[in-house]
Amino acid sequence: MSPLAIRPAGRRGSAAVIAGLAAVAALITPTAVAAEAPAGKATAAQLAVANKAVLTADVAGTAWYTDQASGKVVITADSTVSQAAIAKIKKSAGSQAGNLVVKRTPGKISRLIAGGEAITSAGVRCSLGFNVVNSAGQHFALTAGHCTVGRPSWSIGTTVPGQQVFPVNDHGVIRHANPAASDGRVYLFNGTYRDIINSTYPAVGWRIERSGSTTGYRTGSVTALNVTVNYGGGQLVYNTIQTNACAQPGDSGGPLFTGNTALGLLSGGSGNCSIGGTTFYEPVIRPLSYGYSVF
Repeated sequence: MSPLAIRPAGRRGSAAVIAGLAAVAALITPTAVAAEAPAGKATAAQLAVANKAVLTADVAGTAWYTDQASGKVVITADSTVSQAAIAKIKKSAGSQAGNLVVKRTPGKISRLIAGGEAITSAGVRCSLGFNVVNSAGQHFALTAGHCTVGRPSWSIGTTVPGQQVFPVNDHGVIRHANPAASDGRVYLFNGTYRDIINSTYPAVGWRIERSGSTTGYRTGSVTALNVTVNYGGGQLVYNTIQTNACAQPGDSGGPLFTGNTALGLLSGGSGNCSIGGTTFYEPVIRPLSYGYSVF
């Protein structure tokens, strides 16, 4: 499992980049649940033990979340995760192993950094998520942190110190060298654009849209929230949005949206747009909390 590199959404044939993604407390703080659970369903305490066991097992290529409705911890495992690794997770869960549900996803979950019409830095290509402004009217671009960490110079400008985050979260902020090139819309890769005028945090089941420099415009739905993704090597990203929209290397950092509303920035996923797959997004409300607004 690995993060996906994505290019910026911008007006085709111009210098303008295509913009592509809510309460922070609600995102980071688990929803309060009753200590007791209906007969036959795990309690919140038991689910917390199962969730921690998956984290402790530290198996790369997995992503997981707690499904309060079913009373299970749902694990998504990519093709690199062996049966022995799954057995390791269940052993770690001990008496709570019965509260784990394992689902498979094709391919390998990864960040998918590639070198395209996108935003580029030292041979690496990612996609721009959304163009934003601060209270002073200065223009910035949001993308994935796994793209920007350690890469201060980009084709559209320079990164903002202290606002490049990966792992734990996955977002990066670039200040536009040419504010006139900052387009508040998302390119749909069919000659048209979508105005993005607000932002929010989604719910499971929402229809979503995404755009990226490798695979263009795609649609799908939100399948889970507050998902932890283990990219391996100690690179975990928490509280992501999981969807069934496909993506490929070079799409990282690209926008997740619905209608005119920004939702997230592509972090990573598995599979591809031929066989399908699973993708994970950094909620856009996190980088917006630095004081930025979509426009």
